[in-house]
Amino acid sequence: MEEVQIKINDAEEIAVSKGTTAEEIFASNKVGQDAVAARFNGQLIDLTAPLNTGGELKPLRRTEPEALEMLRHSTSHIMAQAVRQLFPGVKVTIGPSIENGFYYDFDYDSTFTPEDLPRIEARMAEIIAQEQPFSRREMSRAEAIKLFENLGEPYKVEILQDMDDEEVSIYELGDFIDLCRGPHLVSSKKVPAFKLLGVSGAYWRGDERRQRLQRIYGTAFFARKELKQHLNFLEEAKKRDHRRLGKDLDLFSIHEEAGAGLVIWHPRGALLRALIEDFERTEHLKRGYDIVSGPMILKTDLWQASGHFDNYRENMYFTEVDKISYGIKPMNCLSHMLIYKSRLRSYRDLPLRYFELGTVFRHEKSGVLHGLIRVRQFTQDDAHIICTPDQLNDEIKGVIQFVVDIMGVFGFEFETEISTRPEKSIGTDEDWELATTALQTAMEDMGLKYDINVGDGAFYGPKIDVNLKDALNRRWQCATIQCDLTLPERFDLTFVGSDGERHRPVMIHRTILGSIERFIGVLIEHYAGAFPVWLAPVQAVILTVTDRGDEYAREVYAKLKNEGLRVELDLRNEKLGLKIREAQLMKVPYMLVIGDREVEQGGISPRTRTGKDLKFMTVEEFKARVQPEIQPPVFQ
Repeated sequence: MEEVQIKINDAEEIAVSKGTTAEEIFASNKVGQDAVAARFNGQLIDLTAPLNTGGELKPLRRTEPEALEMLRHSTSHIMAQAVRQLFPGVKVTIGPSIENGFYYDFDYDSTFTPEDLPRIEARMAEIIAQEQPFSRREMSRAEAIKLFENLGEPYKVEILQDMDDEEVSIYELGDFIDLCRGPHLVSSKKVPAFKLLGVSGAYWRGDERRQRLQRIYGTAFFARKELKQHLNFLEEAKKRDHRRLGKDLDLFSIHEEAGAGLVIWHPRGALLRALIEDFERTEHLKRGYDIVSGPMILKTDLWQASGHFDNYRENMYFTEVDKISYGIKPMNCLSHMLIYKSRLRSYRDLPLRYFELGTVFRHEKSGVLHGLIRVRQFTQDDAHIICTPDQLNDEIKGVIQFVVDIMGVFGFEFETEISTRPEKSIGTDEDWELATTALQTAMEDMGLKYDINVGDGAFYGPKIDVNLKDALNRRWQCATIQCDLTLPERFDLTFVGSDGERHRPVMIHRTILGSIERFIGVLIEHYAGAFPVWLAPVQAVILTVTDRGDEYAREVYAKLKNEGLRVELDLRNEKLGLKIREAQLMKVPYMLVIGDREVEQGGISPRTRTGKDLKFMTVEEFKARVQPEIQPPVFQ
């Protein structure tokens, strides 16, 4: 029997018979007995894969991220098998693992409902109990096409026809066959804990012109305890869902008749937004920014000159006026560069910091639209800093400090990453290298750690992405700092240096909150709708016990209004408990109760939205108490 040399876990090499599996090697050497797959010469393989050449073998253990991905991908195959058995005629498409679980898309004439999920789960449990093996088979692409044609699976056939590989692999699980690279668990029995989470619509290959499919979501873990923790997390996230809270708190709405991805702000939501925007304007003015504003549409020729037309047009909308093509702006930078070019600039003028709460429009596919988080019209707290190369480091650090200050106000921790040159981009390699180095140097000077996100920069320059961590420890990308040497070249931006010669400036594109819509969506979920007092659209509501207190309540209302408090009156002829409960559900920070005692003694009895009763106090005492809370934060 021919032998091959296998090095296990960086230990000494051993000789094994050709065709021995990783599972057999681990078992005989008491190494990796808790493995769910293996790495052979750096590549993930099934435990049951025969080893026909020598190499280095390591176990993939449950604790490793790739193991969890593999578990979830294997569970998606089990789900697909169950669905095919329960719903004859269903066609399968793709079923990947995703960040917190997995999904599988199906083409089926009838509609899946949440009520179908327990039935599917029950069949999956039967498949798991049967300990069905995951069996890998390799074949030519032509053979695979014929196989799936015979199975009546046109989506698999289309995937195969678009592939360049001449050899492909399939996996069999009982009577279910899937096109898949793998690896997978040894058998269905290795799935210890799973749960189906919901159903939704999707389009084949994300193209809304293609077949509409049905997506079933699920998740899986190696321990039931972990699954339970995740389900509790999902329940808390559901309570905090900004779409539900946006409706409950009467902040905003999105109407199909108006258009998908277009937000309509109600009075309380518009006020919340205005408070954030006013705070930002104040902070930008204090930090040396000039407020500017540009038009919503610009000639398409200008977007061609900038490179947006060639590199970003699939995300843009276009219109025609007087037979001239215009692009509806997806970004604010072009107008800001035109302001800069409006007159000759000296090195003494720099840096120039242009700030605009600019509304932009981007064509997002309907399948990715999500409340305030992903919309088609949104406003950015956008700024462009045009400076000399010598000023670049200080300006980047100034923006980073701005981000640190503002995130602290809202109670966010954050992580950062530097995104490098994408495949679709403009500019020279030298400029990209200089810009990337500038971002890295500034981050290191600030003592901030960062990851490298390869190939995810803007098409005109690398960027720092700031990922907020909310109250549930979820990550949200909001702030961004982009270093651009390319557009100043394309638009021939210059300044006159101390030597009297013309020089090329550098431009920093940056946002602090990013999309105002997205940030408010994140903020709603972070605070679960209970905003800090300075941000609360309604800071206090006056509740009367009986109509005998109505006149005095109006006097208190007028006093507090004149002091700048955002206060409402509730004079309805309803029980006090109901009024309090409704105010709590609306997340109003303070409820000011007025009954006979308060009228007679000229005071109020406040209580907080958390249910804490405060002592009887005068209106003046209450104003003094809340004054620090109602003021926007001030930086030293």
